[in-house]
Parts: sequence; structure tokens; C-alpha cells
Amino acid sequence: MIDNFLSNFQDGVYHVLHINAYDHILFLIVLTIAYLFKDWKRVLLLVSVFTIGHCISLALTSYHIISVNIKLVEFLIPLTILVVALFNVFTSGKKSHGNKVGLLFFATLFFGLIHGLGFVTTFENMITKSENKFLALLEIGLGIEVGQLVVAFIVIFLSFLCQTIFRFSKRDWIMVISAVIVGFVMPMLIHSKFFS
Repeated sequence: MIDNFLSNFQDGVYHVLHINAYDHILFLIVLTIAYLFKDWKRVLLLVSVFTIGHCISLALTSYHIISVNIKLVEFLIPLTILVVALFNVFTSGKKSHGNKVGLLFFATLFFGLIHGLGFVTTFENMITKSENKFLALLEIGLGIEVGQLVVAFIVIFLSFLCQTIFRFSKRDWIMVISAVIVGFVMPMLIHSKFFS
């Protein structure tokens, strides 16, 4: 039982931190780039809401409640990154990240549902060795949460360094990183198989 837990937990962490999961990492960067250590509660809540979205979509597909159009999901994932990055670019000098918390959490949950759908095939392969699908989902979800918190911590730490030691303004830091990520995401959207 503990072996199953460790295996599923590691699979969840690996899903987030693996180099092939760069779209996941890009989303977490644009989601957390506007925050510092003092905002840790909000970041924890955002990351957890994103994880919950993942787990809901994995549960819905693994219990065959919904089916997935992979080409559509592969188009929607970079679109979610683009939307949050552009939100950052247009609101980086304003208080929008603090004032629109409800909208941001709802959007993060919805985007978590989409990102979870991109993980469905891998997840189904993972749970074949587990006797209890639901327990495997919780164990993998816990791993995803920990992996995402690692990424969020790194982003916040780099934000802290750049804004305190290197004296970037918060506005410039958010705009530059978000704009770079827009540059990464545009080719993913353009080369999406959804339109082919």
C-alpha cells in the first residue's frame, strides 16, 4: 500500500516537474509571477484550486462521465497560458491581482480543468496498477500539488531576488516575464493540430 502511495505521489510530482510538462510550468509561472512571499496564502490557494481543477477533470474522464478531444485540449492549454500572461501584461501596474480574487480563482479552477484533461492518457496508464482509482487519484493529486508548490516557490523566490537585489520594479518584472511566456506560447498555438 505504501509502495502504491509513493509511486502515485512521485508520478504526480513528476508530471509537474518533468521537462515535457513545460506548458504546466509556464502556466504556473504566469499564475504566480505577480506575488511575493507575503502573498503566500493567496498563492497556496491559487495552486490548490488549480490542483482541484486537475483532479476533477481526471475523475470525470476516468469514470467515463466525459470524453476528451485531445486536439482541442492541446489547443486550449497554451490558450490558457496566453490568457493569464496577457492579463498580467495589461494589469501589471494596477491592483487587479488583489481586487479580482474571485474571478482569478474561478479562472484558475477552469484552467485547471483544461490542464487536467491534457493529463488524462498519462493518468489512465498510471492507475492501471492501482486497485482503487479514487485513492490513486488523490495520491497523484497530492503529488501534483507538491510539484506545483515547488514551481511556485521558485517563481516567488526569483521574483524576490529580482525585485529586491536587482531592483526590478514589480511592474517591469511581471511584464517582461509574461511577455517572454507569450513568445513561448504563440508557436504552440500556431502549430496546434486543432486546425489541421
